[in-house]
Amino acid sequence: MEDEKIIDLYWERNQRAIGVTEEKYGAYCRKIAWNILYNQEDCEECVNDTWLRAWNAMPDERPCMLSAFLGAITRNLSLDRYRKLHAGKRGNGEMAYVYDELSDCIAGEGPEEQADANALTETLNAFLKQTEKENRMIFIRRYWYMESVGAIAKKYGISESKVKSSLFRTRKKLRAYLHKEGYQV
Repeated sequence: MEDEKIIDLYWERNQRAIGVTEEKYGAYCRKIAWNILYNQEDCEECVNDTWLRAWNAMPDERPCMLSAFLGAITRNLSLDRYRKLHAGKRGNGEMAYVYDELSDCIAGEGPEEQADANALTETLNAFLKQTEKENRMIFIRRYWYMESVGAIAKKYGISESKVKSSLFRTRKKLRAYLHKEGYQV
């Protein structure tokens, strides 16, 4: 079913919307949750909560891109769950590595402490638009989808060292870009 029709089901308050969304975007949302949580039960709970959040949000807003809307909800719910489960400790998952890597670019525990989240998002989007496509995709896979270096290398058919180099160079450029835009780095 096309996204526009799925959104219409939500707006009509038709419960079929949840089943159709699960069928079309369930695997996508589970992958996002898994890359953050690495726990099947927590992933399932976040994905189910995604459907509820989408259900509650749709009457007020009509997303332009359903996959991005659902992905953002899943990611935020998963990050919240991760923080709750790992309060006071860094944990052993990929998240700890991702935050450590980005700490050179963005001061504080997370981006929300650096500046208004919307302004930072706009700045990051502007930076990514000017970044070479392959480097941009590697960066997004690592820092949005929280994929491991090995998974990224496999996906693009390149070596892990090339992925690491790309991430290092992109973070270095991001740091300079953020500094130029007035962020403390």
